[in-house]
Amino acid sequence: MKLIVGEQAKKYVRGLPIAKDILVRKDSEIENAIKKIGFPMVIKLISKQLAHKTDIGGVKFVHNKEDLLKNYNEIKQIAKKNNIKLDGILFQEFVPGEWIFIGIKNDKTFGPIIMLGIGGIYVEVIKDISFRACPINENDAESMIQELRYKKILFGARGKPLNVKLLKKILVKASRLPFKHKFEELDINPLVLNDKNGKIVDIRVVI
Repeated sequence: MKLIVGEQAKKYVRGLPIAKDILVRKDSEIENAIKKIGFPMVIKLISKQLAHKTDIGGVKFVHNKEDLLKNYNEIKQIAKKNNIKLDGILFQEFVPGEWIFIGIKNDKTFGPIIMLGIGGIYVEVIKDISFRACPINENDAESMIQELRYKKILFGARGKPLNVKLLKKILVKASRLPFKHKFEELDINPLVLNDKNGKIVDIRVVI
């Protein structure tokens, strides 16, 4: 089993909307990354050794250059303290919205299965997830959404209704991925969805 994260994982979700980002491997690349991404942004520890960056404080939200440099150095120290080989630090555009989890797993009995849930670091705790065999259509996607206990979040419980139409299209496209690529598991967590658009901000693939 091999874990794929960061830039290499992007090829597995080609065709889906992904947040703009740049992997910074050297301090000299910081200025160029700032110009291309702009503030606010999120910076993330990237390592093949690490599946869950938030568990060790490897994800930071930054508002300006001073904030960025402080958190950038802190992430490097976190990697050193935890004996993690750093592949780089990802500079990523900040996408406002609610966090959605989309996962795909190869089941020995049913074949590829797509999962939908309310996302973020507590997805495994909340366990509000619906399942379907791949591939699905938009009607299947709609029924998956309707099965979620916390679906009211998608329909405006915390403000404006989210772009559920886009979510259904992304689910349909994601359900076709296991027929294009070979993998054991693929986690999109999160897809950040708001009332206008939605973008993938983190991908984890196991092959």
